[in-house]
Amino acid sequence: MTIKTEHAHIESIGGIQGGRPVIKGTRTPVRSIVVYHRMGFIPEEIQIKLPHLKLAQVYDALSYYYDYKEEIDHDIDSDSEDRIKQEMSL
Repeated sequence: MTIKTEHAHIESIGGIQGGRPVIKGTRTPVRSIVVYHRMGFIPEEIQIKLPHLKLAQVYDALSYYYDYKEEIDHDIDSDSEDRIKQEMSL
């Protein structure tokens, strides 16, 4: 049996953040919230860092992350590698 998880606060729009998932109605990518989470911030602290977001939006972004962890981790890690390569070529 497959259960589809709904994420009421997450959307992907082609012209925003390259089509990556963002918090609905904002340009804040889910991956930004994930990066804070990886740094050890709890959702309440992330919401303080990004005060334009509601706590429910932060929790939904983290829920979305765990539903699509491999995809988002790959996106973050690829971006980090690209940035390092650019800095090394300067």
